[in-house]
Amino acid sequence: MKNILTLCFTLLLLAGCGNEPKKEKFTYKRTKTEIKPVVNSTRLVLNSNDLMMFDKNLLKGQAGKEITLTLNHTGKIAKEFMGHNFVLLKKNVDVDDFAQRAVIAKDNQYIPEGDETIAYTNMLGGGESDSITFTVDEPGSYIYICTFPGHYQIMKGEFIIE
Repeated sequence: MKNILTLCFTLLLLAGCGNEPKKEKFTYKRTKTEIKPVVNSTRLVLNSNDLMMFDKNLLKGQAGKEITLTLNHTGKIAKEFMGHNFVLLKKNVDVDDFAQRAVIAKDNQYIPEGDETIAYTNMLGGGESDSITFTVDEPGSYIYICTFPGHYQIMKGEFIIE
């Protein structure tokens, strides 16, 4: 019995050795794709929610370079009740005064008349997003806020331009 098993095993081994796998009839050439960073641009994402919070209170960008900021409202409440925006103020703007004037600017998405902003998004409700692109030429520290009534004291941050 042992001899029969050894013979069967040897025959199977010899039968299997003669069948080399066929080589595919194609060739390929490896190519290297170079990913180039966008040198003159910064992309930032800022999230807001139904708890009246931004997920970041510090943003950074480079002077003279294009900045694209996307604001997401990750909550569910409509903008009439829990709207959020991103408003980047110019240097030396009185934030309290600006925000108080913003309360009565409902028809202009809570952006008061004047020349005190660098950039701002639309007012967003839950599930909405908006992107803006802007450039800040002067390095320094800038303040950003949400101008929906009552939000600016909690929803604010610093934007550093290097």
